[in-house]
Amino acid sequence: MTRFRDHAATLTLVLGLLVLWEVAGQLRWVADGTLPSLSAILSRLTAEWGEYRPHVSATLHSASLGFVFGNVVALLAATCFCLWPLSERLFRGINIAAFTVPPIAVAPVLVIALDGDTARITLAALLVYFPTMTAALAGMQSADPRAIDLIRAYGGNELKLMRLLRLRSSLPFIMTGFQVAAPAAVLGAILAEFGSGARWGLGTFLLGSLGRAEPDRLWGIGLTATAIAGLGYAISAFLAARLADTNRAVNVGVAPATTETAASPSWQRLLVLAAAILLPFITWQLLLWWADLSPIIAKTPLGVVDYLFTGTTAASAQERLLAALSETIPITIIGMLVGLGVAFGLALLSFASPIVMRALLPFALVTQTMPLVALTPLAVLVFGRGVTVTLVITISVTFFAAFVVLVQGFAMIPRAAYDLVSVYGAATAKKLKLIAIPASRQWIFVAARLALPKALLGVMIAEWLATGKGLGNLLNQSRGYLDYGMIWTVAVASILLSVLLYQLAGLAEWWQNRRHFDTPSDRT
Repeated sequence: MTRFRDHAATLTLVLGLLVLWEVAGQLRWVADGTLPSLSAILSRLTAEWGEYRPHVSATLHSASLGFVFGNVVALLAATCFCLWPLSERLFRGINIAAFTVPPIAVAPVLVIALDGDTARITLAALLVYFPTMTAALAGMQSADPRAIDLIRAYGGNELKLMRLLRLRSSLPFIMTGFQVAAPAAVLGAILAEFGSGARWGLGTFLLGSLGRAEPDRLWGIGLTATAIAGLGYAISAFLAARLADTNRAVNVGVAPATTETAASPSWQRLLVLAAAILLPFITWQLLLWWADLSPIIAKTPLGVVDYLFTGTTAASAQERLLAALSETIPITIIGMLVGLGVAFGLALLSFASPIVMRALLPFALVTQTMPLVALTPLAVLVFGRGVTVTLVITISVTFFAAFVVLVQGFAMIPRAAYDLVSVYGAATAKKLKLIAIPASRQWIFVAARLALPKALLGVMIAEWLATGKGLGNLLNQSRGYLDYGMIWTVAVASILLSVLLYQLAGLAEWWQNRRHFDTPSDRT
């Protein structure tokens, strides 16, 4: 009966928000009708469904294959990184680069190097890989050290540990990665359809509809993409909830496994760091040789160095790049912090009031999966073309992944911990203060590692589509001028910036863990 009342209350809240949307659209409350009524959107979507069908089929095909291939590679990579921690440190640069290279920069290269379907599947897989790999690796490394010691005491090796313990303990984490990956696959497939020349696909359909000043069609396309992503998210969320119930940790918090070997000599750590930095550039060069692309379009690492430092236009390129970076970096950091704050607040809300959170979740999913090209005109009309619109767009693409990770972290806290404080009459706020918030410490850093690259991507997309500033605008201008040197330079700069921010997040996590486990209470 209690569960029925909870679902009824959630349904009531959802219906109330949908009615508010309908009224706002009918009365043209938002930006003079830029937000149409829900009935108008659904009416047009129903009337034009025959036109939608081939586009939906094409996007679903690309997104599904990208989701499968990206997750298979991610799980294999996470397993290797857990079994051989050195490989994770060596491939750290490639891991970040694969996720943070701006899709708007890499899509044209993929279209030139690969056929249409392969290019779309590849971009979808790239966006899927990093969140699943990160979540799976965190799950494998979070296995209870006491269980690890027990298996080792009976002669178990690392492969047996992986089979008997780590894979099982990581299942809820993997499902969390899938929850983030499902919308990412749809977004990747749609972004790859922009400018690809493909006849079918929601991205192609959306691009052809932009100039028609018909917001009801734009929202219809966006909601269709949301429905596709939402199906994958719902399946993963259901499995994550079931697995969380059967794989709860037996303790509130354990020391996270570290991949750094403090006892390694300094020269060895420096050698590994140098290899991690060089490996992405070596891979970049080898892929260009394999694809046999024209050097006019595809710049090698040395080609980018020549363009930025030794070429005839190097001074101008440096000036434009530095000006763009000075505009992008501050707003990226602010957007990431605000996005994490929103995610943490919503995660706390999901703990304190699951009914309200379940009502808001579908609308949060819309902000994550609806193509930013469709949302940007509304955001510009409501918030203008200044810093605010960049923050709004950045938060919309940042908070969701962090929120999913934090909610899963709360779900993994054993019920016995809450029962203990409940016996002493603790209210929900006290449970949050004493149990949930302290136990979520390690999850906050996992969320930050996911949020940082997405924050930069969100800022660049906002700059590209709305504000006309920063790296995103410089990339957009370079595409228009066919300045391939600057396109590759901006891509490299954005990757290096993301790697730097990622490493800073890891450094903060290391410092916090050392500070936490080095307190007198922990030593006794």
